Amino acid sequence: MSDAKGGSPLPETARELPDHDFQLVPHADLGAPKQEILTRLTVEIPWRQEAITLFGRTHAQPRLICWMGDPGYVYRYSGMVHKPQPWHPLVSNLRARVEELADAHFNGVLLNYYRDGNDSMGFHADDEPELGARPVIASLSFGAARMLYLRHRQDRALPTQKLSLQDGSLLVMRGNSQRDWKHAIPKMRRIMEPRINLTFRQIRFPTII
Repeated sequence: MSDAKGGSPLPETARELPDHDFQLVPHADLGAPKQEILTRLTVEIPWRQEAITLFGRTHAQPRLICWMGDPGYVYRYSGMVHKPQPWHPLVSNLRARVEELADAHFNGVLLNYYRDGNDSMGFHADDEPELGARPVIASLSFGAARMLYLRHRQDRALPTQKLSLQDGSLLVMRGNSQRDWKHAIPKMRRIMEPRINLTFRQIRFPTII
């Protein structure tokens, strides 16, 4: 098992959780000031707000997104098909650094732009077939600190865990983490500042569309 360089276990309340392989790098060395990275990502990424259908109702996703990756590596989730945008030079540099820190290779990244605390992401697992059975997901955060909720998929008696993802932090999820846990970013209406999150991943096979 590889560990994230400079990583640490989860906070005390989460260290004894079963079936997880999470590691947190609280202050990742990214080679550029965090505020500069946040500003550039905000204005230079081709953000989109997608419509999603759940339980027969269609609504706008409560955040902006961009899928970026190597040519042909399409990403599908929630009934949507995302063709990759070309790698932005800044994001490509971040990928190289995250690959070094996580000791893993990534050919795509899903960028999420939470404009303020009203934007959110519901409980889900990154367990799409194209990611494989035991994917490595590296989640890099900039801007406002937001809470990540963790909920076990089988043992409902386990309480929901809460992990604060700070500006410049890197959370690496490996092994059976996606099989056994779901995670979410809930609304925090007192948060007025933006947060941008980059979740690097490896798509197993390219797709011809």
